[in-house]
Amino acid sequence: MSAAPTADVTTTPALVRDLLAAQAPSLADLPVTPLGHGWDNDLYRLGEGLLVRLPRREQAAGLVENEARWLPVLGEGLPIETPQPVVVGTPSDAFGYPWLVVAYIAGTPASNIPVPERTVFAEQLADLLWALHAPAPQHAPLNPVRGGSLANPESDARVRQRLADLATTEPDLAAALAPRWDAWSRTPDHDGTDVWLHGDLHPHNLVVGADRLLSGVIDWGDLTAGDPACDLAAAWLTFDADGRARFIAQYEHGLPHDAALWARARAWALHLGLIFATQSDDEPALAAIGRHALEALAAELSA
Repeated sequence: MSAAPTADVTTTPALVRDLLAAQAPSLADLPVTPLGHGWDNDLYRLGEGLLVRLPRREQAAGLVENEARWLPVLGEGLPIETPQPVVVGTPSDAFGYPWLVVAYIAGTPASNIPVPERTVFAEQLADLLWALHAPAPQHAPLNPVRGGSLANPESDARVRQRLADLATTEPDLAAALAPRWDAWSRTPDHDGTDVWLHGDLHPHNLVVGADRLLSGVIDWGDLTAGDPACDLAAAWLTFDADGRARFIAQYEHGLPHDAALWARARAWALHLGLIFATQSDDEPALAAIGRHALEALAAELSA
């Protein structure tokens, strides 16, 4: 299945230059270089230090507004670089959605490096999440598909359908994962304070430098408040067994092990891993993330 939803609009370097000329003229003479697109945005490098993000579909416009509103609030307290907004573009006749110019974070996606080499930043990612997962205010944004409970009929039906899809090509893997979903998805829901979440934390959104340490975390459009287990699924999406052990130990900071939290994190990793593995035919990096997570989860104890 195709990974990226169909675009509602077509963008070009000429459009970027026109938008900059109208709304950020001091940047309009910088070179514009296409970088491709993700699920939600078309990306353009602007000069050496900036990046332009244009929503490619209506649903993504709200994610741009969410990031522009809240990332400056959170970024100051995080021990890692984030793509802070430099220009928040407004809808116009030329382009009907809000758009962003953000700081460009140099490096390569962690999805481009072998899984064992990611262990070096396991503690660093845990420290980032420890800092991020602070109590969120009551007026924090809520995301209907991230950070909530997976113990509901809709989520269960979606996961079981994706397991059925997986079973057509990987019957043994699907059979191993089904009882694990049964166990992990029935874990008691998060009953503590909702915390700030990245909401879409996986190796494609982690930027690493030549030393393999994290240089930044990108794509904060799904930023929300909710159960930290949603972000902690990154342990299975990103690391091997050694990296996961280091990540979990660092995140716990010596506090008592919360078995329910990590069971919910496994449920989230299974939910997200199935999405990536079964719906990313045109995005090999995402498909590989999903496949890695599913194989790691199949090796876990089911309860």
